[in-house]
Amino acid sequence: MNIEIVQGPGNAAAKVSLAASESITAESGSMIAMNSHVQMNTTTHSRGGSGGLLKAVKRMFAGESFFLNHYTAGHDGGDVYLSTPLPGDMLTHELNDENLIVQARSFVACADGVDVDLGWQGFKSLLSGESMFWIHLKGTGSVVLNSFGAIYPIEVNGDVLVDTGHIVAFQDTLDFSITKAGKSWLHSFMGGEGLVCKFHGTGTVWCQSHNPPSFGGKLGPLLKRRPR
Repeated sequence: MNIEIVQGPGNAAAKVSLAASESITAESGSMIAMNSHVQMNTTTHSRGGSGGLLKAVKRMFAGESFFLNHYTAGHDGGDVYLSTPLPGDMLTHELNDENLIVQARSFVACADGVDVDLGWQGFKSLLSGESMFWIHLKGTGSVVLNSFGAIYPIEVNGDVLVDTGHIVAFQDTLDFSITKAGKSWLHSFMGGEGLVCKFHGTGTVWCQSHNPPSFGGKLGPLLKRRPR
């Protein structure tokens, strides 16, 4: 399998080149195009996985789609092009028998060797304005993530504060707690930051340059209702 990020960083798409009989699992609705000899199969779980219905229900709580699509190439291989709902960048990351925690709406696709599940992040995520369920990717293989705007890594060796709306993914070697951004709660809210995630440990946090909820809050009042 070869994954190439094209047309980035502002309007990135992923070109996935599959060898014969090779498969990739992708978020429902992410496909732009595919070769006619690539077969698509839709299920509620990872290809060959179990516990599909329960995992699908949990994905809905995280803001993801109920179904996953599995693309399998024919004898001559084939290409699948994948996109994202919001304009921005995409990232390919290789897992080697490890876990990656992904924020809702940032998962695009993964190889067969990666299991897609959801993990309970507790009420601290709800307090931060995010979903209580975050996607857990576990195993070995390629993972494709997306961001709203640019995506970039922040290496953590100790403590790092990250605004909750800018988190794309992080390694499970990191722990996090919800805290204030400024010296006091008053300074935090007056500064427009409010609650942030404090990551602790050693690992990588991938961030996005734009915040979807903030963008929606700015755009919403400017949208005019259509007359009935």
